[in-house]
Amino acid sequence: MKRVLLSLLWLPLAVCAAAQDSLSYKLDEIVVSASRWCRESQAQPVKVARLSFDEANVFNPQTAADVLGLTGEVFVQKSQYGGGSPMIRGFATNRLLYSVDGVRMNTAIFRSGNIQNVISLDPFAIAGSEVLFGPGAVSYGSDAIGGVMLFSTLKPRLSASKKPVVYGSATIRTATASDELTAHIDAGVGWRRWALLTSLSYSSFADLEQGAHGPDDYIMPYVVVPGFGEDGAVEDRVIDNVDKRKQTPSGYSQFNFMQKVRYAPGRGWNFEYTFHLSETSEYARYDRHQRLKNGLPRYAQWSYGPQFWMMNHLRVELVGENVVYDSMRVNLALQRFEESRISRDFNKPRRETQSEAVDAWSANVDFIKSVTDGLTVSYGAEYVQNNVRSTGVATDVVTGASESMQARYPNAEWYSAGLYAQGEWHVTDRLNLAVGVRYNHYFIDNDFSTVGYEIPFESRQKSSAGSVSGNIGLNWRPSSGWLFRLNYARGFRAPNVDDMGKLFDSADGCVTVPNPALKPEYADNVEFGFAKHIGSFLKFDVTAYYTNLTDAIVRRDFLFNGGPTMEYQGSECRVQALQNAATANVWGVQAAVDANFAKWFYANARVSWQRGFEEMDNGDVSPSRHAAPLFGRAAVGFSNERLTIEAFTAFQAERSAADMPVEESEKREIYALDADGNAYSPAWFILNLRVSLLLARGFSLNATLENITDRRYRPYSSGISAPGRNVTMSLMYRF
Repeated sequence: MKRVLLSLLWLPLAVCAAAQDSLSYKLDEIVVSASRWCRESQAQPVKVARLSFDEANVFNPQTAADVLGLTGEVFVQKSQYGGGSPMIRGFATNRLLYSVDGVRMNTAIFRSGNIQNVISLDPFAIAGSEVLFGPGAVSYGSDAIGGVMLFSTLKPRLSASKKPVVYGSATIRTATASDELTAHIDAGVGWRRWALLTSLSYSSFADLEQGAHGPDDYIMPYVVVPGFGEDGAVEDRVIDNVDKRKQTPSGYSQFNFMQKVRYAPGRGWNFEYTFHLSETSEYARYDRHQRLKNGLPRYAQWSYGPQFWMMNHLRVELVGENVVYDSMRVNLALQRFEESRISRDFNKPRRETQSEAVDAWSANVDFIKSVTDGLTVSYGAEYVQNNVRSTGVATDVVTGASESMQARYPNAEWYSAGLYAQGEWHVTDRLNLAVGVRYNHYFIDNDFSTVGYEIPFESRQKSSAGSVSGNIGLNWRPSSGWLFRLNYARGFRAPNVDDMGKLFDSADGCVTVPNPALKPEYADNVEFGFAKHIGSFLKFDVTAYYTNLTDAIVRRDFLFNGGPTMEYQGSECRVQALQNAATANVWGVQAAVDANFAKWFYANARVSWQRGFEEMDNGDVSPSRHAAPLFGRAAVGFSNERLTIEAFTAFQAERSAADMPVEESEKREIYALDADGNAYSPAWFILNLRVSLLLARGFSLNATLENITDRRYRPYSSGISAPGRNVTMSLMYRF
């Protein structure tokens, strides 16, 4: 909280220095994801999903990850309640790209394991979100392999008259499954040239309660109570979990703040400065608390320390036709990320804390130019620099004495620079062609002298490489209401500090060590889609895709100091490292349907099916870890100007033990077990009901009854069960 207060005090100085249907698919909507500029979706050869603030808000999403899940086309994994790691088309984590108001959120320590950075973004501050499916490397560079998630935040409004415009909203929300208490307020004032907008949110979540009916394997029968004996020595206790539905420990809290200042001096100029600040409390990684060793809990403590994110962002826009561009946009940003991992083995006095801080500088300049009546060209450049600092501290909880220990990463600097150009050509009134190309170069400088352990290579490791990516696609509208898409795209992911420099225990008996010889991995994607409007009654969209990943960065057995094992944390462990050692293939189908039965009645459905395989080091293949089972959502409802009543479902098919990825099948503690004792992910189906009511004088009420049948279920790859029967209610006042 001290850091929050100091940041708020600093903010004025920084500002002065910077001076219709829910979840429906529309052929004529405007999207920005494919080209970084506002364009008609029917002119884009790729699949894009959009969600506005109003569409998301009625579902009471608790985090930005939950906002993505509302699309029904993004699968969200959670290792703990304070989490949310999206999976898109068989890819996840550092093979997906996050963008906030055009600023890259991915850092050099985004890992291949599940990540929760997206929850730093306040869902109340999100004006709209888009998901670009498939590689988006031309516009967004490294990491945009499976897809790109773009979030646009609330924008300050200018007044059209001499009288200032004042607006805002206030919301309170609660949920029974976690005893949630959330409060939010945003307020803005705008004059003809200046505008201000402030947003503030705070949420508190207790331990999450799971459903009553489902696999008993998801019930953790014990709770660890850390403590000390009469002699002062560590004496952790294991007690019975008297509330089998309570997932302890899982609760946490979060604070979000956003400040925007806008200045429009005229003649096409617009300046906008944004300050974001987000910080969570410490929160337990629930999946690690389920691990056993010799019949006892492996850990007395395993938590992520407070997750901190700060961003200073200056955007400059200029609209003015000339020979070079019609519009120009410049984004300059400095972000600060802090995270840590805190663990202590059961009945051991040594508590280990690994902390990381990343300063991320970025600069983007984008141009768009209408060359002829049918040809539009956009182009630009990007520069990114990440400075990574990592430390490790071991503390004796009995004596309080501390000493340095191995850091998770070396101190490092990661650079990336790219140039791109893409064209959109309206060949005829019914045929569009889109072509793009990007050259990107990265450079990484790792200083392994800071990691705190012996390494078998020179302490200073530098690496660099260039990548070329591109796309070409067609849109064809043969008749009214029909749309066909065909697209090829090549994406890439440059190795980062997490890939090349970390040392950590990836699983019991294994330790992952650095590998400075990594090179970029590449993804080639082909997709075909079509959409159809049948009058105003029926709309549907189907997309089939195939992605081939080469030089895939995967974890494999490795030699360290010439041997296959090493001593780590007092145990002899098998050595592994991330290597360019495999290929992977993912293919699937996404389908969406929207129907209007009458003036006020509607229905919609989303279904995603995918399969993926990756090559193992012994030549065998394994199902891809991040290719989720068939999943989706469906809804039927009534809606008019004041009232919406909707029944909706969410579901997932079974992932049998035979189809489980090798890496996942080893995590027996987080999965259900079949009759043979093998880990698998059971199918689940939940039924929900929501009501949205527009009250008088700016008040609106949103209420949702989730998981009506109180199903105990756990989405694939998740380490914590989803909420049981849960009532969420929010009251909003807009002025």
